[in-house]
Amino acid sequence: MANTSDIRNGLCIRYNHDIYKIIEFLHVKPGKGPAFVRTKLKSVTTGKVIDNTFSAGHKIDDVRVETHKFQYLYNDGEFYHFMNTEDYSQIQLQESTLDNPSLMKEGEVVTVIINTEDNLPLSVEMPASVILEVTATEPGVKGNTATNATKPATVETGATINVPLFINEGDKIKIDTAKGAYKERIKE
Repeated sequence: MANTSDIRNGLCIRYNHDIYKIIEFLHVKPGKGPAFVRTKLKSVTTGKVIDNTFSAGHKIDDVRVETHKFQYLYNDGEFYHFMNTEDYSQIQLQESTLDNPSLMKEGEVVTVIINTEDNLPLSVEMPASVILEVTATEPGVKGNTATNATKPATVETGATINVPLFINEGDKIKIDTAKGAYKERIKE
């Protein structure tokens, strides 16, 4: 058993008969009244995100987990297939356990969180950013640059990202996987 002072991003807890991963938290100490922790929890079974507030010192039931590096192999429509980089064993996961599957290209190494009690995979964590090539985008229109003008671009995985007007087809861009947003253009 842990309490609210142990809350951190990525911590897996048992709550309301399900296992949730903490994706955001904020300790709040108001001037009047007791302190509390505001959290955003993502169900590892359904992928549903809920907001919850724990009072300070509240006991939480943490789940012991291990992390392993897996390489993304392919998607067969229903499942995403991964291979353990240490022992080459393979697992298949549903899309709901993945944070941002549209940004994952074949060969990408991800971190899989596994419940130590039953050895079942709970969730997949992508790297903080990925580098993908732009496969399709409209040319930027000159004079359309009032403030931070963007245009949609399709990357090699099929995802659509809003990018600045100077990005062209064939450019490699860095994408923040948490927000699914453009970060920067990569020079070769």
